[in-house]
Amino acid sequence: MHLPAFSSLLAWVGAIPEATAPDEAVKNVAIIGAGAAGASAAYHLQRFAAEEDVAVNITIFEKTDRIGGRTLTVNALDNPAEPIELGASIFVTVNHILLNATRDFDLPLSTRSEGTPGDLTAIWDGERLVYQSTEGSSWWWDAAKLFWRYGTSPYRAVKLVNGVVGKFLKMYEEPWFPFRSLTQRVFELELEKITGVTGEQFLQQNQINHDFSREIIQAATRVNYASNLAYIHGVETMVSFATDGAVSVAGGNWKIFDSMVEHSGAALYRNATVSSIALDAKKTKTGAPRYRVSTKNTANLTALAEGYPVSFDKIIVASPWQFSNITAGEDVIRATIEEIPYMKLHVTLFSSPYKLRPGFFGLEDGAKAPSNVYTTLGADEEPRMGAAGVGRTGFYSISTLRRVVNPKTEKREYVYKIFSPEPVTASFLSDVLGVNVPEGFTTGSSSSPISWYRPAWFHSYPVELPRVTFQDPVVGDGVYYTSGMEGFISTMETSALMGMNVARLIADDVAGVERTAEGRRVEKEDKEAATGDEL
Repeated sequence: MHLPAFSSLLAWVGAIPEATAPDEAVKNVAIIGAGAAGASAAYHLQRFAAEEDVAVNITIFEKTDRIGGRTLTVNALDNPAEPIELGASIFVTVNHILLNATRDFDLPLSTRSEGTPGDLTAIWDGERLVYQSTEGSSWWWDAAKLFWRYGTSPYRAVKLVNGVVGKFLKMYEEPWFPFRSLTQRVFELELEKITGVTGEQFLQQNQINHDFSREIIQAATRVNYASNLAYIHGVETMVSFATDGAVSVAGGNWKIFDSMVEHSGAALYRNATVSSIALDAKKTKTGAPRYRVSTKNTANLTALAEGYPVSFDKIIVASPWQFSNITAGEDVIRATIEEIPYMKLHVTLFSSPYKLRPGFFGLEDGAKAPSNVYTTLGADEEPRMGAAGVGRTGFYSISTLRRVVNPKTEKREYVYKIFSPEPVTASFLSDVLGVNVPEGFTTGSSSSPISWYRPAWFHSYPVELPRVTFQDPVVGDGVYYTSGMEGFISTMETSALMGMNVARLIADDVAGVERTAEGRRVEKEDKEAATGDEL
């Protein structure tokens, strides 16, 4: 269920008698964070617990006033009829958890075509357009252009993607699901050979044309992870290129996670920042630890933390630990939680009656400018890591999302979305639109060619350098962590997978279920009996 905002928490707490003893038959589970991982953990834990006929009571603490984490939908020109994704925009049809959720919750997928026939999508290296595709053109014509320029590399690259994705999808099934060690699963599926090298090295090993890698695949790693091929591992490179069947939820992808929370029956507290986790002095009858959580109102920076009145048997930390500012008491976290560097990505939405200027992309005046531009490094540029790797283009992508009618002027405008490592400036917009954009364009002045402007920034992507070991999901006795998945693959779907994984681990533990090395389910009583027979 959805409880009211944090302001009502104290009143709710006051209604709990202090002398009430916890019912050990009911396991209290706290989830910190209501993004993809936290929402998925809550939803699947309730499902798995029901299957095992065990009782769980789930409480979610979310430090913001919304569900969805890095998914965020805003209204273009402040018009509710024009929702636009400011955060995570799409997922693909092989994303089983997300796609199944849209069916289970009756969430219609967006079928709105943002492009119009004749629109150009281009890849730009800062000096020239290295590739162009026309909206509405025959697929075979685009394929012919690719094969003429790059030979069989496009075909081989697609086969590589399918092979990597196929191995990854085994993680949803027994005996690979659930997993207590992500590193173990990666090795069992032989994916460490691909995570242990850069995308550049992996493509070279598989004889993918260098120009195709730099011009096409690197454009994908930049728009998806703000990283060049030399600074992203092979698996994430393949994930960047796996875009077949891209879809989104009508009205916003956050609806998936909102529905998950609602169907989980969890108590949800918004604007509730968890400040500390500590061991409760009282343990269960079996000696298992309990945990105390303290929270404070996110909106009140001077507020003091208040102890939540109920102890928890399990804790799921469903957001990056390094950004949480949570103080963990002694023996709460028993495994070192790795700090993963994240990219700071600036996402800028704006509307304007002006199209992109052809000359900005090195085209002659009067030529047709592209509507969507992805970028790559020029052949003469040295790849670098992080924000410095953007190169001379200065941005990762510019997309014309749609045509809209400005309700104030009743004139047609274009809604744009820019990914960049730094904030967008007036001089940049002046150059790319070919019209003077004043320094005060963010104020929405009627004289500005920018009629609506919505900037934001996110710690959107981890820096996915090559590696072969990964953070395990169990970090304490009854304490679970989902963001270790980020070093392996960072998507809405993989966050939801790790949420589902820790939910299965908790349900197994509460139900007394163990699993063999081969993933076979074993009741603890059966295991003990078998051990006794052997003795």
